[in-house]
Amino acid sequence: MSNTTTTTAPITNTRPKQQPRYNVILWNDEDHTFDYVIDMLQELFGFPPEKGFTIAIKVDEDGKSVCLTTTLEHAELKRDQIHAFGNDAMVSQCEGSMSATIEPIE
Repeated sequence: MSNTTTTTAPITNTRPKQQPRYNVILWNDEDHTFDYVIDMLQELFGFPPEKGFTIAIKVDEDGKSVCLTTTLEHAELKRDQIHAFGNDAMVSQCEGSMSATIEPIE
């Protein structure tokens, strides 16, 4: 008979930690039409026109709207894509893309 003892490692939580979340915020201006906003959100975020319209209304009424909540890297990408989307061809005085920022969720 041998005097062997076995020990087991303590059980630890192996679930990965969730990355901090960030909101992508679209800001209102008077240089872009609802159609521009809806088209941009459909192309960049894959949103259906109805969701794009809902966000466009919120931006118009509240001055801003959260478009997406995601990781920092993804939020930065989406913000940059909004900034690079270009001007609204339906508005002659439009000089560029809409403004967007990212904010951490508290």
